[in-house]
Amino acid sequence: MKVSIIIPTYNRAIFLQEALASVINQTIFPEFWGQGKIEIIIIDDGSQDETEQVVTQGKYKSWVSYYRQDHQGVSVARNRGLKMAQGDLIAFLDSDDLWLPEKLAVQLSFMKTFPQAMLCYTGEIWIRRGRRVNPRKKHRKYSGWIFDKVLPLCLLSLSSALFRRRVFDEVGLFDEELPACEDYDLGIRLAHRYPFYLIDKHLIVKRGGHPDQLSHKYWGMDRFRIKALEKALNLDLTLEQEKLVRQEIIRKAKILVNGFRKRGKEKEAEVYQQLILRQQQELTRKFNLVDDDGQ
Repeated sequence: MKVSIIIPTYNRAIFLQEALASVINQTIFPEFWGQGKIEIIIIDDGSQDETEQVVTQGKYKSWVSYYRQDHQGVSVARNRGLKMAQGDLIAFLDSDDLWLPEKLAVQLSFMKTFPQAMLCYTGEIWIRRGRRVNPRKKHRKYSGWIFDKVLPLCLLSLSSALFRRRVFDEVGLFDEELPACEDYDLGIRLAHRYPFYLIDKHLIVKRGGHPDQLSHKYWGMDRFRIKALEKALNLDLTLEQEKLVRQEIIRKAKILVNGFRKRGKEKEAEVYQQLILRQQQELTRKFNLVDDDGQ
């Protein structure tokens, strides 16, 4: 089995060097590289820093396929990488994250042992502004059919996952119309179709708190999560799944209504208030459910 490692990046030359080192330091790397069973694809989303020099002129140039595109966002970058990939297995690594040395070896062993598994993911070490922090209870990872678990928030850290290539043929690529929460959207589609398999070991380092993260760039990330949930209503959902999706839309819309009103943006708040009313009407019509606070 060949593994394609896709690293999208934008103006993160220093982080990228460290991410690449964590790939090349994988315990399986010398063997797999020597047998042509691994490829590293870097999609540069229009960086203005030294990213190109790091990749094409530095010590990593012989190991990397480098593609530069105009700045179009991380979903376009990941999709470009998927179209270039030749592997049977796909791994993503965000350029500010790191893999521990045994990450790929553990996951490859799992996928070989369980050929029915379409994806597996691992535990994470979280670093925020240089300090280790503990994930909250709501960030707990799960195995199995976890559709209900992926609706409140994104549980799928792409840097921790390993996928069989064909899952993207079956569930589709990243949504290029979402400027953020594209991983949340993908996670919903995946959880609807496949069980998730958790390898309960901390095998990646997620580094956060820097200002260029999308969570810092956009206020009200639930706007994009709601779009993903509305898309999910077009999946072949069971009635119970549909109910869960509509309830989650209402929960997230209420957060946005309160946030917009605090900012004096009544017009925007009204848009989501109307969305709440439409979803409540559907819940009442299909399930005879009334929202507990009567809104």
